[in-house]
Amino acid sequence: MASLAASPIVLITGCSSGIGRALCWAFYRQGCQVVATARSVEQLDDLKAAGMLTLALDVTDAGAIARALSTAFAEKGQIDIVVNNAGFGQFGPLLDVDQQRLQQQFETNVFAPMMVAQQAAPIMRGQGGGTIVNIGSVSGIVTTPFAGAYCASKAALHSLSEALRMELSPFGIRVVTVQPGAIVSSIGEAVQKALDGVVSAESWYVPLEQNIQERATLSQVGATPTAVFATQLVRQLLQPEPPAVIALGNKSVWLVLLKRVLPRSLMDFLLMRRFGLLSLK
Repeated sequence: MASLAASPIVLITGCSSGIGRALCWAFYRQGCQVVATARSVEQLDDLKAAGMLTLALDVTDAGAIARALSTAFAEKGQIDIVVNNAGFGQFGPLLDVDQQRLQQQFETNVFAPMMVAQQAAPIMRGQGGGTIVNIGSVSGIVTTPFAGAYCASKAALHSLSEALRMELSPFGIRVVTVQPGAIVSSIGEAVQKALDGVVSAESWYVPLEQNIQERATLSQVGATPTAVFATQLVRQLLQPEPPAVIALGNKSVWLVLLKRVLPRSLMDFLLMRRFGLLSLK
């Protein structure tokens, strides 16, 4: 594997808020040259003012990905790290999540990171190596009611990352899977948008609307501050040999441990009770 440059060039997707924005500043403070991307480049003005290269990027558009990577490479001369961070959570009972919403969940959380990786890998091979970082989730390991679409998308991303790690290793390209736990974010508006119209008056789960709302915002309960998470993650990613899988943040370890040690029937019971499903029997 090629070693990182003294001032690595890092391209990050989904930088308008949350983890993406925090990662920009964390890499920047470590002396990296940051390429920050988002659908609306105007939301990145403060990053641009600090000297970061900012680019518009819709990660579901293959052409936009090609243009962003080409521009970043032309401006910086190489791309050492690509962080696939852009994503969102589609919540709600699976019987009520329509095909369009389910497809959008996978287009953003699964297909988009793959398109970025497929287009970044040739650049990295040509320069002698690089690192692709995919931001998954503890929800990709521990599936809960009312988050099936989101959990499935992150589980799929984890599996794709596992395969990519092995397939790209011979070409000097590392693949790192990050599994955040509960991380502070401004998810209120996004959650409401994801839930709007999901539970209709005819839904079997109308009595549990409050439980569904609680699941959608569960990641904010006892959450790790975003800046703390980003700082810890960047330190690990900039190591000469970063871990293949990085679990960080509150709930990132003990939830997985519970999943491994508890009988499936008991885990199901606890989660069903937590989200009110036992009251429907």
